[in-house]
Parts: sequence; structure tokens; C-alpha cells
Amino acid sequence: MKIRKAVLPAAGFGTRFLPATKAQPKEMLPLVDKPVIQYLVEEAVASGIEEIIIVTGRGKRSIEDHFDYCFELEKTLEEKGKEDILKELRKIEKLATFVYVRQPMPLGDGDAILRAKELIGNEPFAILFGDDIVDAEIPALKQLIDQYEKTGSCVVALENIPKQETPNYGIIKPKNSDGRLHEIESMVEKPSPEKAPSTLGIIGKYIVTPEIIAALESSTASHGGEIRLIDGLIELQKTQKVYGYEIEGKRYDTGNKLGLITATIDFALKRKDLGPQLRKHLRSLDLG
Repeated sequence: MKIRKAVLPAAGFGTRFLPATKAQPKEMLPLVDKPVIQYLVEEAVASGIEEIIIVTGRGKRSIEDHFDYCFELEKTLEEKGKEDILKELRKIEKLATFVYVRQPMPLGDGDAILRAKELIGNEPFAILFGDDIVDAEIPALKQLIDQYEKTGSCVVALENIPKQETPNYGIIKPKNSDGRLHEIESMVEKPSPEKAPSTLGIIGKYIVTPEIIAALESSTASHGGEIRLIDGLIELQKTQKVYGYEIEGKRYDTGNKLGLITATIDFALKRKDLGPQLRKHLRSLDLG
């Protein structure tokens, strides 16, 4: 079955970016001149997704406003002859069909996905988290969809990470491997380097079968009472295979300050309107 829908959990508090996220969602922090969440939506659309389900929470209204039509702004831009900017804005509201659902309490990413249960229906779907931006020739989500079409099973995105960083990731133990594709034997959340079964870390992109909903509902809450997606995947492994795929491309963790700054510099350097001047500025710095 074709992957038509993507769920984007976006109800977290963004505490790592306080005070900037006290009054605005972390998903709306800019990467150059677009909010991080727009990059994920564009990735999904470029991968064939038609419907974007965003799970929001209190104080997240600006996400809805961003992807909505704004008459006053568009009218002003039209009157001032700013057609280029107007064209870009109109692209945003027409990217996909947007649906919003609320997560009243921060009870984990698995709980956020369950909030979209009725919207998902009985079909496979994608899950994208707002911290992982991948600069790739083939969109990272499309890479996962291609692997799903081969396996017919859940596929999680992987990155081979430095061993000392395993406490920051869910880590898989591969059972069988075929190039970048790994059948997963087991998964463990944030193991110490000496206990990690590999250095293959799970990053925030998934293709899941509809059975993940029942698996999440039957999984036991952990991590301080939260329902986590990884717990649902572990439960699902009792009845079907789960795969991991090492994504091709450069990944940025925009969920931390350094990652967002690095991504902003790299993305700006690639732009014709910003790259030359920024490169000149960087060369002028005394970095010794």
C-alpha cells in the first residue's frame, strides 16, 4: 500500500532552546529563513506524502498559522509588488493537506502518535521528528519508503554514530545485513558505550505498518510514565520483522544549539544570495 500520510509529533516544550522557546515552538526556529518543521514537510512531500498530520500542544498555534493562508500579508505583498516573496508564501499553504490534532499532556512520542490514530486509519504511514534534517540528493524519507516497498515491514532510519554518543540514541543490534539495510534483532534505548550492541543509532524518521498502533496501545509505559515509539517497535517485533536503513546524506541534529547553528551555516553557504558573503565573513574571522 502506498505511503500517503506522515505524522509529525510537535508537542514538546523545546527546553534545550529556552528562553527562545518560552513563547514559540522549537519547530518554528529558523534554519536560515524557513522554520525547521517546513524542511520536514518539504521532505515528506518530495517523497510522495499527500497528507501531513501534525500533533501539537498548547502554545503551538504558530505552526498552524505558518501553513495556513494569510490574507493580510499576501495582500500587502501583492500591493507592494513583492511577487517573489508572495510566490514562496503561496507554495507553503499548497504543499499538502494539513491536519492537526492535540496532545494534551507530554506523555511521550508514542502517545503523540496514538493521538493521530483515527486520522491514520488502517494503512502504513511515515513518522518524522523535528530534530533531524538530512541534506541528501534523494530525500531521506524517500529512501525509507523505497526500503519499505522491498520489505513490506517497518523501516527505521539509522546513522552510524561515534561510540561515545550511544547514550543519546536508541541503538539497534542487527540480525542480518544487506549493505545499508539491516534486519533488527533487538533495540535498546540510550545504552552506555560499553553496553551498546552496535553503533547504529536510530534517528527521527520511520515508516511503520498500521499494526504499530495496537503495539503502542499494548506496550507498557516507561521512561517516567511515557509511551515511547521504540517500546511499540519492540512489541511489534513479536509478530513481524523490523528493519533499519542507514540513510545516505548529511544529517543535522537541529534539536541542539550547535546542530542548528551548524545547519544554518551549511545551508546558507549553499545559497547564491548568501553563500559568497558568508564565506567571505568566515574567512575573515580569527579562529585561532
